[in-house]
Amino acid sequence: MKLASIAFAAGMAVAASVAGAQELKFANFTPPFHTVNASVIEKLNADMSAASGGSVTVRGYHGGELGAGPVEQYVRAVQGVADMTWGLPGYTSSQFQKTMIVEMPGVVPDGKCGCDALWDAMDEIKGEFPGTVPVALWTSEPNIMIMRDKVIRTPADLQGLKIRVAGATAAEVATALGATPVQMPINQVYNALETGLIDGVFTGSSTLDDFKLDEVANSFTIGAPLGRLAFFAVMGQGSYGALSAEAKAVVDGAIGRGVSTSAETAWNATGEAGVARARGDAKNTFVDLTAEEAAAFAALVMPVTESYVASVGGEAALAAMQK
Repeated sequence: MKLASIAFAAGMAVAASVAGAQELKFANFTPPFHTVNASVIEKLNADMSAASGGSVTVRGYHGGELGAGPVEQYVRAVQGVADMTWGLPGYTSSQFQKTMIVEMPGVVPDGKCGCDALWDAMDEIKGEFPGTVPVALWTSEPNIMIMRDKVIRTPADLQGLKIRVAGATAAEVATALGATPVQMPINQVYNALETGLIDGVFTGSSTLDDFKLDEVANSFTIGAPLGRLAFFAVMGQGSYGALSAEAKAVVDGAIGRGVSTSAETAWNATGEAGVARARGDAKNTFVDLTAEEAAAFAALVMPVTESYVASVGGEAALAAMQK
């Protein structure tokens, strides 16, 4: 009887676990080889599965399976098309005005993770994430110049060139340097470079591997203070609210700074690997700016940071990011 009772109880526990199983859909507009998959989606799945005994899991839907447009990722979480999504604040800059302060040159202090800067400022920026629960916030490696047939050594070399930017903050930086900013999602940049629609792009070097940009670019300038990109992963408030108390506890334990640090560390590693590989290609020219050469760019872009912060009333957010 005792053994039978134990077996019955164990069977009931397994049945309850299966009955309460929750697979969260994570929409990914990029292919599964993109850095976000292992560093965010698979990490969330592993952490939640371990914490719940396998009853709460995360499944990635890659390549835009739940909707291809990068710009629409946030609203897909709000509307419940997916439980979780990731994207760039820059694609809808007007929504994330204070969040995007972190993208500006000189904002993230040396030695501080951009993800920590964002979480430290959460009290100031949380209103920019309506209808969602922030899952991860992080930044890219510092932006570099990725160009086609244009070698950039001084700001004068950028005059009049068409430069793709992700959002409003990078557009202000490009304008300050004399370039013409062209805003477009990253998945359109390869073709735009290949066809000459743009002359180059200010973005992180992780795009060399994640989006193969070195296949259509041949000049890279490193060391100018161009800021960085910000990213988010969010869960729709509706999806979160529908979870049981136990499942919410699992989700709460997996989101936040830990997965954000995982993402930023992976972005930096991908960027470093991409640069190392591209340096080995004889077709490519690399310009590594000296401190003096970088200062010429800094003189033009640093005032942009101060102006932008003032324009969005972001003084408190800036202070929190830099503490």
